[in-house]
Amino acid sequence: MFPGTEGRNPHRLTERSTHELYYLNVQRARERLEKMENNGKRKLKVCVATCNRADYSKLAPIMFGMKANPDVFELEVVVLGSHLIDDYGNTFRMIEQDEFDIGSKLHTIVRGEDEAAMVESVGLALVKLPDVLQRLKPDVLIVHGDRFDALALATAAALMNIRILHLEGGEVSGTIDDSIRHAISKLAHYHACCTRRAESHLIAMCEDHSRILLAGCPSYDKLLAAHKRDDYADIIKAWLGDGVKEQDYIVALQHPVTTDIKNSIKIYELMLDALISFNKRTLILFPNIDAGSKEMVRVMRKKGIEQHPNFQAVKHVPFEQFIQLVSHAGCMIGNSSCGVREAGAFGTPVINLGTRQTGRETGENVLHVRGADTHNKIYHALELQFGKRYPCSKIYGDGNAVPRILKFLQSINLEEPLQKTFCFPAVKDCISQDIDHILETQSALAVDLGGTNLRVAIVSMKVPSSFKDNASSQIQCQGKIVKKYSQSNPKTYEERIDLILKMCKEAFIDAVHLNCRVLGVGVSTGGRVNPQDGVVLHSTKLIQEWSSVDIRTPISNALHLPVWVDNDGNCAALAERKFGHGKGVENFVTIITGTGIGGGIVQHNELIHGSTFCAAELGHIMVSLDGPECMCGSRGCIEAYASGIALQREAKRLNDEDQLFTEGMALKKEEPVSAVHLINAARLGNPKADAVLRTAGTALGVGIVNILHMVNPAMVILSGVLASFYENPVRQIINQRALSSARDIQVMSSELEEPALLGAASMVLDYATRRTY
Repeated sequence: MFPGTEGRNPHRLTERSTHELYYLNVQRARERLEKMENNGKRKLKVCVATCNRADYSKLAPIMFGMKANPDVFELEVVVLGSHLIDDYGNTFRMIEQDEFDIGSKLHTIVRGEDEAAMVESVGLALVKLPDVLQRLKPDVLIVHGDRFDALALATAAALMNIRILHLEGGEVSGTIDDSIRHAISKLAHYHACCTRRAESHLIAMCEDHSRILLAGCPSYDKLLAAHKRDDYADIIKAWLGDGVKEQDYIVALQHPVTTDIKNSIKIYELMLDALISFNKRTLILFPNIDAGSKEMVRVMRKKGIEQHPNFQAVKHVPFEQFIQLVSHAGCMIGNSSCGVREAGAFGTPVINLGTRQTGRETGENVLHVRGADTHNKIYHALELQFGKRYPCSKIYGDGNAVPRILKFLQSINLEEPLQKTFCFPAVKDCISQDIDHILETQSALAVDLGGTNLRVAIVSMKVPSSFKDNASSQIQCQGKIVKKYSQSNPKTYEERIDLILKMCKEAFIDAVHLNCRVLGVGVSTGGRVNPQDGVVLHSTKLIQEWSSVDIRTPISNALHLPVWVDNDGNCAALAERKFGHGKGVENFVTIITGTGIGGGIVQHNELIHGSTFCAAELGHIMVSLDGPECMCGSRGCIEAYASGIALQREAKRLNDEDQLFTEGMALKKEEPVSAVHLINAARLGNPKADAVLRTAGTALGVGIVNILHMVNPAMVILSGVLASFYENPVRQIINQRALSSARDIQVMSSELEEPALLGAASMVLDYATRRTY
């Protein structure tokens, strides 16, 4: 990059005259822009943010171009970074000397010149920039290059939905600058690059080709127009003293490499030793503010460079004068990008030390000394390069970058969506060679502890390709049961645990043969459950000896798998959320209508458990002050009216009174009376049975109305064996008794065959982790 920020400017030459040539160069662009019809467009508000002496040399030509077209552009200037530090020359003054109004000055540098200070500086900039950008509200922010300050600018603008034009993206230099530069490119919406190779790199990075401008380097516009000034001898004299002729001095500019500070300091020390030995007048500029610069300055002062008769140590040289000094030097040495970029336009011989510019496109004027590990190697490079002249190279520009960039800025359509898109190349789906992908399907073991049966199932995520055409395979589509096992639920705790472990181990072995990779175990059980600890706190009367039971630990210890446990009603809701009607619905309620009445409530896509894990005990919502006794010990609960047990109780009562069976019905020998008989009797016209079912439907409907008025879900899903029977009665009660604002609720029956098992499996499939490829 270009010379530093120094406070000393000996024999300050007239800078107005140096700008006149440049103004003539941009005048053509202004004339073209004046001829273009503005089509009623308002001026484009452009914020140019400059962080240091180097990026200003690239941004200033664009700023002059916008300043020359006030009818088209509204320019805002923000200054931050090392521009405002005295040790680096307070270079914001040269911006003021160029007669730009600085809208904001942000002190963002945390001193220390080490890695931590760089990070803290980025953070400080991110704290201060939002207020400035919020106040300015620019249409476009122009950011240059690869400095950590620029990364803060691009990050702030991207997060604040401000369009970003990035200059000099796509280049490669071989240091941490590459990572920063490419990160800024990914944040930027538009790109003005310097070389065809950089353009190709941006395209390879999936940036939209239509938003990439191959402009050339803006600084070339000025240097190609101004480097042949007649007063170059006066400039050399002003900075290097009397008696120094052109091509008989050296310009040295070495910056730290932040990824290898120790080695870069060693190279700097070797360079100084070689320059002292070479015994030529040398203009040496202080390094930039990167981590390691403080150590470099210590080395310089330890060797007495500032007092050495052959050296002139400076912090900053104005760009126009620096152009003259580089173009007429006998050699330039160091690792500044100026050596591999701008110096080539003059044919000035360059010695590039170390790895900081590895990967940059260069002309034949550059001699690389990447392994600059000895004094003799650097000294020999000086002998080879000093005093030579090379053909001029224009790799980085032809002097017309600014008109191109101004035209490109005008082409930006502010009505287009701000969200940038990436142009990924078409790729074929690769065939994984990982054995897990070839042979295994992500699966879960699901356990359902019902009042009658204990069931275990293997539930798969998807169908392996090797089984898609196998009609005999038991594997079905995503979220379906691969294989199911069922046995009577034992009455004692010990027998139940033993049976669960036995069935899970059997299923685990079968899963291997079915090419299923079991990720974990999900358990659905009746009663109140603490899912955080995997403990059944209190069970229903249907499952004996099943309170204060740690069910997670024995299963996890036996199978060496993670285990999730939850209430069966909650599991039904989870099944609907992942596989059923609730998929994609933010707020819904699931009600199980089976042996008992249960359910789960999903609000904002999350299952509600309550402070004591007692939420969604929907079966125990009271709909009567003096109703039938419920199994919970209370009276008038929904479950006391509408559960399978309640309907079976009423069926037995009618049967005992010889009022259940009608013509066409008969009880088989030793067949127990059940709720099915009650439903069939009602269908065949039994008024007593019909009255019982109407009461049950009303009780359930009233309970659901209460739920609607409490949590206002978007959907009610009825699950369980009685769901389809209750669907219409529930809708009727809602229409009759719910508030008008709640009557449009969707009520539907679940289409899931095994909601408890699928819900138990969903806990595993949603939360278990495994390696992916």
